[in-house]
Amino acid sequence: MDTFRASRWTKGNHLFPTVIEVSETAVIRRKRSWLTVNELSIHLSKVASVRIDTGLLWADILVESTGGSDPLTSHGHRKADARRIKELIEAAQSRALK
Repeated sequence: MDTFRASRWTKGNHLFPTVIEVSETAVIRRKRSWLTVNELSIHLSKVASVRIDTGLLWADILVESTGGSDPLTSHGHRKADARRIKELIEAAQSRALK
């Protein structure tokens, strides 16, 4: 399982940065607050698309599912991490097709 943490320098990530984990079966986003943890996961077979929006320093990630539910979104990741997340998802999906 690969873990990617958003930068603390970005909005909404100062105290509790968003964490994205890519496992062999799912993409998981964990967003903490003072008393709660919001966790959203999408099974890799249900991922429809992965979009990366890059800015000057940071990248935003949008993972859409085929089920029509809310997309998994996260902002403030390093560009290299965002590309790696996309590569891991696409590689896992291509392995599943074989």
